[in-house]
Amino acid sequence: MNDNMALDQEFEEEELDEEGKEMTFLEHLEELRWNIIRAVGSILVFAILGYIYIEEVYHYVIIAPARTDFWTYRMMCKLGTAVGAEGLCIEKIDFELQSLGVGEQFSMALTSSVIIGLVFAFPYAFWEIWRFIKPGLKPYERKSARGAVFYVTFLFFSGVLFGYYIVTPLALNFLANFKLDPSIINEFSISSYIGTVATLTLACGLAFQLPVVVFVLSRIGILTPSFMREYRRHSLIVILIVAAIITPSPDIYSQILVALPLFLLYELSILVSGRVERAKLREEQRVAKL
Repeated sequence: MNDNMALDQEFEEEELDEEGKEMTFLEHLEELRWNIIRAVGSILVFAILGYIYIEEVYHYVIIAPARTDFWTYRMMCKLGTAVGAEGLCIEKIDFELQSLGVGEQFSMALTSSVIIGLVFAFPYAFWEIWRFIKPGLKPYERKSARGAVFYVTFLFFSGVLFGYYIVTPLALNFLANFKLDPSIINEFSISSYIGTVATLTLACGLAFQLPVVVFVLSRIGILTPSFMREYRRHSLIVILIVAAIITPSPDIYSQILVALPLFLLYELSILVSGRVERAKLREEQRVAKL
């Protein structure tokens, strides 16, 4: 009991040093409100920038995976030429984009701008939320969570790039060339296309946050490295199912290409959980010596 009181007192003293005074509940709410306002403001700024350059964004970024000269297709063709698998070269992506509504292109421009704002403002928006959460952590929790903004941002953008350059083109190529009958022409609406690209890209960005989720769950004692090792085979099955859902292609190589990074993230998460467990043991030993 005395040890816990000593730790709480240490935490309170550090909080007072950082904040200057103890904050009331309403003051915490006011601070949270301004954190959220600044985070939303950053999203709005990037959304406006995205809307200003929306034509360039559409041509060079959003519509790019629908063209055969996209970076991923060129790399696949080079790989196919090197290993003697000419089938990897994408010669045609058989679909056309249409605007089916009077205001669909304008609404998609606004929607795309908001998505751009969410992606590029993510580091600052998360930093604002982290600024609010961090003072409530105990000193040893802050130490173990050092670099949280960097790691979360790095994993998010790694997932977004993986989703954009790997998952999206593979899915588009399969869906565009899948036909129930040769007489059926694939004509996708711009809203359907944007929804598919955004969903696949952002889903991968969130999926790559697995080590962060494991860190939090390990910190509060829900997950342990031994538990994750015990259910490694089960997790592999789940990852393969997720890969099959994300990549709606019967090609086993495409599914493995998507599943491999997810499995590596799971292995990384085991290491993260082990590090958290060791840190907790060191903290318990330190408390026992007080």
